[in-house]
Amino acid sequence: MANAFEHLNWLAILVSGLSAFFIGGIWYGPLFGKAWMAEFGFTEEDLKQRNMSQVFGISILLAIFAAFNLAMFIGPESDVTFGAMAGFLAGLGWVATMTGIQYLFEMKTLRLFLINAGYSTIALTVMGLILGAW
Repeated sequence: MANAFEHLNWLAILVSGLSAFFIGGIWYGPLFGKAWMAEFGFTEEDLKQRNMSQVFGISILLAIFAAFNLAMFIGPESDVTFGAMAGFLAGLGWVATMTGIQYLFEMKTLRLFLINAGYSTIALTVMGLILGAW
């Protein structure tokens, strides 16, 4: 395990984690923000009542942890292609499928599934691409 930590590119982990945060801002903002809000029944007023510094701060930390996890998974010898494919498969093969199972039992809509699973798949693909490139 110590050997794995020695070969981590911490800058790549930080950048790839931040990329997921920025992708989320675009995904849940101008691209699918209104649809996502409608699926949950949120209003602009509902969202304004949240502690945004806490939401953003914890989201960034979680995205960085996801990038760390992906970096450990793909290893130091990966390249851009392998990193992107590993991220894509983690997003589609793990996150989307598990989210799909939960949404079936929670009776959530296909539209919400596509929004949330789509974000996870794209964010992890970009993370893997960045990690593999560095």
